[in-house]
Amino acid sequence: MAYRFLEVRREGAVERLTINRPDVRNAFNEDVIAELTAWARAAAQDASLRVVILSGAGRVFSAGADAGWMAKMVGYSRDDNVRDATRMAEMFLALNTLPAAVVGRIHGAALGGGAGLTAICDVAVAEEDTLFGFTETKLGILPAVISPYVLPKIGPSAARELFLTGMRFSAARAKQINLVHAVVPANELDDAVQSYVDELLSSSPTGIAAAKALIPRVSGRSPQEAMSLTADAIAAQRVSAEGQDGLKAFLDKRKPGWVRA
Repeated sequence: MAYRFLEVRREGAVERLTINRPDVRNAFNEDVIAELTAWARAAAQDASLRVVILSGAGRVFSAGADAGWMAKMVGYSRDDNVRDATRMAEMFLALNTLPAAVVGRIHGAALGGGAGLTAICDVAVAEEDTLFGFTETKLGILPAVISPYVLPKIGPSAARELFLTGMRFSAARAKQINLVHAVVPANELDDAVQSYVDELLSSSPTGIAAAKALIPRVSGRSPQEAMSLTADAIAAQRVSAEGQDGLKAFLDKRKPGWVRA
């Protein structure tokens, strides 16, 4: 599929997905949302895709909502706004539930929806000078659609401070509150991203997908509540083709098939 605002480059089992609107700091509009949703839904059906590197073209990762898109919202009815917000929610859901691992290459700025995109990354690596912010309240709105993905990362206490103030914060603070996982100098960003990609490629693709799906199901449950769910999950993976190959590879002191591929 040809995209207007996305650049997609496949490198074996890895796909580089870049939001390509550098002239407006990779801001969202309805077209970007539609393209990201379409890409994610197609990617979810691609069993050969193991890792996605998500980035932004130019100087910043994503500065949030496009001014032209926001201008349209001023004239929207409540029902229009519900439909518009639902489309964005569907985009985040499609990206968040990808079976493949998503590694965020975050630089420059990740504001509003850009900070939301950071939250859906399984691993987020940020350049040390990156600015973050849930800046919606500065515009009289709120970070509602992204909240289901941000809250599990940063928790309610940090959300109260950062959602309500709309203040911008550093990459160091983003790491402190678990929005990102690594913070590195600009000249080390690509190496740090590649290091995570290499680790992910050495892990079982179906194991990653199953673990990723398990996390939100277990989160918030007591050990007793999660017991049958987790027992079923590990049992299913142990008898799967990759589970069997991985266990036998360990015992035979060889590499499993997904590493040789």
